[in-house]
Amino acid sequence: MDVDAFRAVHEHEWARLRALVARRDLDGAEADELVALYQRTATHLSALRSAQSEPVLLDQLSTLLVRARARLTGSRYTAWRQVVHYTTRGLPAALWRLRWWTTGAFAFTLVLAVASGLWVVQDPAVQASLFGSNENVRQLVNSDFEGYYSEYSHAQFAGRVWTNNAWVAATCVALGITGVPVLVSLAVNAVNVGLQGGLLIDHGRGELFFGLILPHGILELTAVFVAAGAGLKLFWAWVAPGARTRSQALATEGRAMVGVALGLVGVLFVSGLIEGFVTPSGLPTWARVGIGVLAEVAFWSYCLFLGRPAARQGETGDLEERYAGDEVPVAG
Repeated sequence: MDVDAFRAVHEHEWARLRALVARRDLDGAEADELVALYQRTATHLSALRSAQSEPVLLDQLSTLLVRARARLTGSRYTAWRQVVHYTTRGLPAALWRLRWWTTGAFAFTLVLAVASGLWVVQDPAVQASLFGSNENVRQLVNSDFEGYYSEYSHAQFAGRVWTNNAWVAATCVALGITGVPVLVSLAVNAVNVGLQGGLLIDHGRGELFFGLILPHGILELTAVFVAAGAGLKLFWAWVAPGARTRSQALATEGRAMVGVALGLVGVLFVSGLIEGFVTPSGLPTWARVGIGVLAEVAFWSYCLFLGRPAARQGETGDLEERYAGDEVPVAG
């Protein structure tokens, strides 16, 4: 299809539809014209989608059709209503659908972290090769590990942690279609945590390690596992699309997983606040860990009590049909 020629032929119809949508009042003839132009423009959009036309034009026509549909039906689907739907149904349903992928990412990380910790504990030569001289090991165990959480001001540290972890989560989702980068990211994170944990435990500083890791780490790692699960689910969508075509499966799951990535920004903001203000605080260990546990319980309660019923009712976390785009009818 020659998109430029197609645009030149039909641009006047789109402009007329845009003008009718913008009008405050329509008479009978104009209302009929609006209906006819809406139907023709929907056909134009379907044809352009089948030709894989330029995305900007597709977005413009999709937006125009949404506005025209709202004008025809008299509905007002506000941005606020979309936000409420996303936070109470779309996001929790998508998180609930990811629960087994999240569990798999957790199990994979746990096995590697424990194995790395045991490896560094059982062999002093490994400690020397990884962490350097005994002096370096003592400095890490006695000051550096704990000092990391008080190096910056609380607000600055929380901001740095939040932006870094949000970027990691978004990267897991974005690169998940290839599968391998997600597993590599999980493996690197697991080995680093396992090696440091094993070193501190071996030097009698296990309480310090868990006291500093658990308050924020429970929720933070959960968010990382969810992001990894989202990436792997996206990978699986094109490996085994089921009855859908691969492009349909990727589009559907991709939109839902982008929603998950946006939701995780909020989750990681909470874990960043905990890491910046609770982890280095003077609260007793049980209180700091208790705050982390409460945040984790709140997260999974959100998934369970809002996500499970929404998922059972068919919610997937994908955009509503009116925003997901039109498809060209096919025979068979």
